[in-house]
Amino acid sequence: MTRAVEKRDAEGKGSLYRMLWRWHFYAGVICIPFVIWLAVTGSIYLFRPQIDAWIDRDMVALERVGQSASQQAIVSAATQAVPGSTFAGIMLAEAPDQAARVLVSDHGARTRVYVHPDTLAILKTVDEGGTWDRWIFKLHGELMMGNIGSIMVELAASWAIVMVATGLYLWWPRSARGLAGVFYPRLGQGPKRFWRDLHAVVGVWVSAFALFLLASGMPWSLVWGNGFKMAREWTGTAPVSQDWTIGPQNEHAGHDTSQGGHDMAAVDHSAHGGATIDQIVTRATSLGLAAPVILTPPTRASQYWWARSNAQNRPQREDVALSPMTGEVAQRDTFGGKHIIDQIVGVAIAAHEGQLFAPINQVLGVLTALGLVTLCVSAFVMWRRRAPDGVLGAPPSIPDARIGTGLAIIIVVAGVLLPVLGASLVILAVTERIVLRRWTPARRWLGLA
Repeated sequence: MTRAVEKRDAEGKGSLYRMLWRWHFYAGVICIPFVIWLAVTGSIYLFRPQIDAWIDRDMVALERVGQSASQQAIVSAATQAVPGSTFAGIMLAEAPDQAARVLVSDHGARTRVYVHPDTLAILKTVDEGGTWDRWIFKLHGELMMGNIGSIMVELAASWAIVMVATGLYLWWPRSARGLAGVFYPRLGQGPKRFWRDLHAVVGVWVSAFALFLLASGMPWSLVWGNGFKMAREWTGTAPVSQDWTIGPQNEHAGHDTSQGGHDMAAVDHSAHGGATIDQIVTRATSLGLAAPVILTPPTRASQYWWARSNAQNRPQREDVALSPMTGEVAQRDTFGGKHIIDQIVGVAIAAHEGQLFAPINQVLGVLTALGLVTLCVSAFVMWRRRAPDGVLGAPPSIPDARIGTGLAIIIVVAGVLLPVLGASLVILAVTERIVLRRWTPARRWLGLA
């Protein structure tokens, strides 16, 4: 399709349609590489429980060689395995023939120590900050670039929302007869029709899931997440402790179980007539919390033992405080007791991670990711088939006074709902006015002339 034909076709459409067509194109240019990246890394993270189980396959079904050692002896063996470390917590065993997993801290650096429950042999040590899921989490959420990467991902996700929303408007059937080309692709009508239909049809089928994934990822983002937290503080709806992290952090979204350092040093009450570690572990195990459960000792910051469910299906999470003297339940924080906003976000995050109703949730996540990759590939093919001659190939710009007004309104709304998107629009508008108006070749190549 030539530029002349494109302009003629565009002139036959309404002003809104033409504007959104250009927005859809530029949104794709900005975010397609990131969408593919997020789809791939996110698909891997969906199967975190299965991958974790495979990695620790040698740590289960251990050969028993005698009576189980005491929990105190297991903790002592773990701290001795990492010289200079202190006891930070223990992950409750899910089976008697499973390796004991003890968390130790050395000046804030956390290590997971696998101990044979009978022989006290050290089976494996793992740096909690260097696990495979931490790497995938950082690749997915911050491109291994810290705050800058987090903002880039947030920017791409914001533009992806624009891409999906404008794509739905462009797809909306206005004069189509039948479902062909609307809900399923037409075959045997040439490559041009095939790629157009594939792009449009896949887009409509995955749009709802894609928008959900993009929106549910925002609470983790640096700018939007902090803005959301500030808004909750202003409105008095913020929790004492938020159940997900914002931007680059040392931990996953979830409970911060890190202990260590001087201010968070574990306090031993057993020497003063308090409950022993073995008694506390037995009591915590009897609570039946959703696995994995991390039991952390009293610290200078908290007088209680805390049994915290760190289940990825967040509605199943529960935190229980145990008295260090008696081991009895002193406090119980359930998911249903959280603020309604935290419940909504928790459910959304669980679905985002594929664990709300696994394994179907995981399958839907993978299919959505495949759909997004298909959209990106088909968009690239359609762009290349148009064979732009020395230009980017953006849809033609047709001046209309109403477009300028509409654009200003959209920028204001975007600046409130998606601040990184709003900021990028302002930067692009200023750049176009100050730089590109004076740089004619670049202006023409971008399709702004």
